[in-house]
Amino acid sequence: MFSFFLVRRVAVAVLLAHTTVPLWAAEPLSLQEAQRLAAARSQQLVAQDAATMAAREMAVSAGQLPDPVLKFGVNNLPLNGPDQFSLTRDFMTMRSLGVMQEFTRSDKRKARTARFEREAEAAQAGRLLALTNLQRDTATAWLDRFYQERLRELLVVQRDEARLQIDAADAAYRGGRGSQTDLFAARSAVAQLEDRIAQAERQIETAKIQLARWVGAEAAKPLGAPPALDTVRMRAEDLETQLAHHPQIDVLVKQEAMAQAEADAAQASKKSDFSVELMYNQRGSAFSNMISLNVSVPLQWDQKNRQNREVAAKLAEVEKVRAEREESTRMHIAEALAMIQEWHSNRERLVRYDATLLPLTLERTRAAIAAYRGAAGPLTAVLEARRGEIDMRMERLRLEMDTARLWAQINYLIPSGRGMPASVHQ
Repeated sequence: MFSFFLVRRVAVAVLLAHTTVPLWAAEPLSLQEAQRLAAARSQQLVAQDAATMAAREMAVSAGQLPDPVLKFGVNNLPLNGPDQFSLTRDFMTMRSLGVMQEFTRSDKRKARTARFEREAEAAQAGRLLALTNLQRDTATAWLDRFYQERLRELLVVQRDEARLQIDAADAAYRGGRGSQTDLFAARSAVAQLEDRIAQAERQIETAKIQLARWVGAEAAKPLGAPPALDTVRMRAEDLETQLAHHPQIDVLVKQEAMAQAEADAAQASKKSDFSVELMYNQRGSAFSNMISLNVSVPLQWDQKNRQNREVAAKLAEVEKVRAEREESTRMHIAEALAMIQEWHSNRERLVRYDATLLPLTLERTRAAIAAYRGAAGPLTAVLEARRGEIDMRMERLRLEMDTARLWAQINYLIPSGRGMPASVHQ
């Protein structure tokens, strides 16, 4: 009976312990999940959606006729004489009530509607650009934290190994086979590693803050496995075709279409609209009432210096946006080619590190340790070799981090899921 109650109490204690742990503690934060969270939290995407909705609402409004104008008043009211301020005794005095409607030409209304439709498309392109930047910046923040944590893990392993060297140096000193200088050198090496670990931990906290900028409190989660960083979705041979879908280029394309729509609206404005006014005039009971019908047409007597100038200005704006689009396309192609070339070069350097540089530093460390154990070399040579090995491993890890950042910049030139071609492998 005692054992039964003991087992039950243990089981309850374990259950309570598990319920106090956050439910997400066992669920690492993947890069894909971080990007999803960032998109869900982004207010910039909300702003772009609102801009799109505003332009679409304006497109409907621009296609309508202007509101009619209600007009009322008193005409020909006497100011002196026997009929002063009388509304009925003078035959010319009239109380007027009327309505005026401006009839905007249908082609002009269609042109204005098209202009706001192009603005809505430009806002949608701006949303895609914001999403691209969000995915890239989130990936960069996620990868920075991932590699900062790997850097700390490397330093912790090296510190633990260096502590063993302190024990060995202390034993050698006490046994009369080593010097006190070696012991102090070993302790100094551990202290240096402790300082570098503290620096790495501060950098990890900074990386967490940067990641929290995008994903919020979820940045406290442990990170999952990184994506395959040996592939990119851009190919140098057909980069121009792929970058035709670059969001920033797409924004300029939509802005060019919007500028062209404004030029079309300016061209349509060269044809005058007209207004119709219907007025009912009531006079005194001794006189008959009257009705008036008026038509108003603007006289565009100086089109050369007004309407034609406006059309020329809008067409010049079209050429400006077109030139900016072409220049931006060339710039993005050059930048993308440079990033792809650097990414390939870094990948080759990583292979060189793994095949040559790291094995050589490891052999040097082993040789120094063997010489020290055989009393053929000092402990300082071991510490120096170990320090060189740590530096080489850290350089290799930093190079991998830089390569991962390049991967994020290349892979998210275009937002994920836009029908990209197969990935390029290194």
